[in-house]
Amino acid sequence: MKTVLKTFAAALLLGVAAMGVAKADPVKIGVAAEPYPPFASPDASGKWVGWEIDFIDAVCAEEKLECVITPVGWDGIIPALTTKKIDVIAASMSITDERKKTIDFSDKYYNTPTAIIGPKDQKFGATPDDLKGKIIGVQVSTVHAVYAKKHFGATAAEIKEYQTQDEANQDLAAGRVDAVQADSIALGEFLKSDQGKGCCDLKGMVAPDLEVLGPGVGAGIRKEDTELKDKINAGIKAIRANGKYEEISKKYFDFDIYGEDSQSN
Repeated sequence: MKTVLKTFAAALLLGVAAMGVAKADPVKIGVAAEPYPPFASPDASGKWVGWEIDFIDAVCAEEKLECVITPVGWDGIIPALTTKKIDVIAASMSITDERKKTIDFSDKYYNTPTAIIGPKDQKFGATPDDLKGKIIGVQVSTVHAVYAKKHFGATAAEIKEYQTQDEANQDLAAGRVDAVQADSIALGEFLKSDQGKGCCDLKGMVAPDLEVLGPGVGAGIRKEDTELKDKINAGIKAIRANGKYEEISKKYFDFDIYGEDSQSN
């Protein structure tokens, strides 16, 4: 009987020990389920690649977090975070006070200007007067949609919203909208494509509006996940300090993407 009890006790202790070293669940990194080069896009094999993917991979490696890229529809990405379908948003999401009512953000990890593009054969700029009477395409649930409505809504013929940036760009190329507003880097990638360079060019950068565009892009995190936020911030700080951030960025850009005060999504 004593032998049986000893065996049972040993098994119980082993079970408790095993529970103590149980592997933590992976951190699900939410990205928008659409091509958004050069930040995040699926390659031919379905693997997600791009600057933002390399960046978040480096942050996770620095903090020894097991992270898994999890594509989510852009217009549902904040609900996916709050309902714990994902744990972090790394999808070029601008830090804004409006979004902070629902979620928290890491420190800024990049910041680029907002641009207007349009047909090559038309000459206009990026002011409300320039865009008077024009149909402007923007992606739904972005700071660009908010900005366009605020600054161009009174003069533009229409602010037309699309589920993806690619759809807005396609309609511009097809002549169904007169201009598109979005992040300058993302629009630059479109203008370098065969379709983009054949039809369109840069019209200018919009005037700053910190309240709408925010101070930069950050990782979205649930308000209660303070420990995870601290780890993400520590990872960002570390790769900025050890040169990894610059090493990743040089593969994609010939300028400092960390930037100043203007914005992305």
